[in-house]
Amino acid sequence: MDTQFLNTFVTVADQGSMAAAARLLNVTPAAVAQQIRTLEREIGAPLFARAGRTVSITEAGARILERARQLLHDVADLSALANDENTAGELRLGAGTNALTGMLPDILARMVERFPRIKVFIKPGFSPELYRAVESGELDAAIVLQAPYALPKTCDWLLLREEPLVVLAPQAMAGRDPHELLANEPLIRFDRQQWGGRLAEQYLQLAGIAPQERFELNALNAIAVMVDRGLGVSLVPDWSRPWPEGLKLVRIPLPMPFEPRRMGIVWSRATVRIRLVNAFLEEARGLMKRTSKVPAASKKK
Repeated sequence: MDTQFLNTFVTVADQGSMAAAARLLNVTPAAVAQQIRTLEREIGAPLFARAGRTVSITEAGARILERARQLLHDVADLSALANDENTAGELRLGAGTNALTGMLPDILARMVERFPRIKVFIKPGFSPELYRAVESGELDAAIVLQAPYALPKTCDWLLLREEPLVVLAPQAMAGRDPHELLANEPLIRFDRQQWGGRLAEQYLQLAGIAPQERFELNALNAIAVMVDRGLGVSLVPDWSRPWPEGLKLVRIPLPMPFEPRRMGIVWSRATVRIRLVNAFLEEARGLMKRTSKVPAASKKK
């Protein structure tokens, strides 16, 4: 059985259409359809029910989907095991939105220059789901927010960056008291369902500020644009660049001491790709030492 056909099967199941899977795999829809038909013949059961341009997985397909995922992961592990003396194989990473455009590209640029034989799979997502993916073994490591709970013994943590809360305001409001802004200007709230948003809510409660809420969302770049357009002020972590270009904003420090948002890397000690993970950690440490917001020493949770 060709593992590429299994990968096509999993991709079609995830995308919900052969055309979308073909775009992701960079092949033609006809090639995807042919691979699925071949796989169905080998397995002896239909894997998808076709309905126009979309497909739905059959009961038979659903029964083998997770096993197929695991088999593909095991095949990827073979390269790491076979190349135990060299830094090669596939590394499976996760990253949040800001890390995807901020820290991660710079770390990977250094890493692939030193270790050109590696292949990297990247899963975007929010920190809670990325922690679960690392704990389950789906991912080897992820750039995430520090978890508000103790990690399992199978995982470890490296602190990369601390991001203090700041009041984000239009440039014309520079010099005004941050508490006065939070109390009297419309608030563009950082989503309280997310860990970073909870920090902002805790500060507002500690300061006794009842804000005039206008919007609530979990998208820091979008919040910056909305503040620039005069829609309100916001209380957010001072997140890493890049930011949207051309914005006229000020970041006003808070008068009361408060815990920063902490970004770092969580990884699984049990992964067979620990050599690749260690190389990733080494490059992350090297890069962060040259930035202004790196702690003096790495810390473990």
